[in-house]
Amino acid sequence: MLDGSAGGAIVITSGKGGTGKTTAAAALGSCLALLGRRTLCVDGDAVLKNLDLCLGMADASIYDYNDILSGRCSPDDAIAAHREIPNLYFLTAPVEAARPGLPELIKDLKKKYDYVIIDSPAGLGAGFHEASAGADKAIIVSSVEPSSCRDAARTVQELEALGISDVRLILNRIRPSVLRSVKMNLDDAIDRIGARLLGYIPEDKAVIIAAAIGKPLMLHTGKGAAAAAMRIARRLDGQKVPIA
Repeated sequence: MLDGSAGGAIVITSGKGGTGKTTAAAALGSCLALLGRRTLCVDGDAVLKNLDLCLGMADASIYDYNDILSGRCSPDDAIAAHREIPNLYFLTAPVEAARPGLPELIKDLKKKYDYVIIDSPAGLGAGFHEASAGADKAIIVSSVEPSSCRDAARTVQELEALGISDVRLILNRIRPSVLRSVKMNLDDAIDRIGARLLGYIPEDKAVIIAAAIGKPLMLHTGKGAAAAAMRIARRLDGQKVPIA
């Protein structure tokens, strides 16, 4: 297992939908596994449940975490191993409303994995609080648009209120044309949000193509968004890697 400076349970969240949070969570989880880290990705969104598609693991699971919490199965029965990426595992969200107890389950599961990546529902409702409560750290995924930055800043405050002080930022879907149109640069976005930058991911059509064909981004390409995600994973894992 890893030392205290890396690893643990990390919630991936955003202040609003449409930031690419789930695709970023899947890419980050895949990268950490490819780096040799035993990584469990947990879909904490019982409403939308799209993490399996981004991981290329649709219909890979028979049981969900409600089944574990209700005692219908063990964690080993519910957690599926990726067929192509060693060290990558997945636990899906339930179809019905989530049962209470996910934070306690996360605390137990992180004893068996180097990283537990939790894909939180967008927004700041009950699902966000349940997905975040068992996390040691948080990563906010935001675009650079002012409304997204404002919502991300509010998310930082909510995470700190939950006792999560290690909050990082991924700026996603970066397009120079957008920066020019809103007269904003990356530093402006970071200042508005108030979280330490972990990295940024460029707009890349390969993300959409990979999801459409049910293939993890990292197995589809090694360029663009995939290369940026790998840099972010290395930085998260404690390596000294330039942001760009």
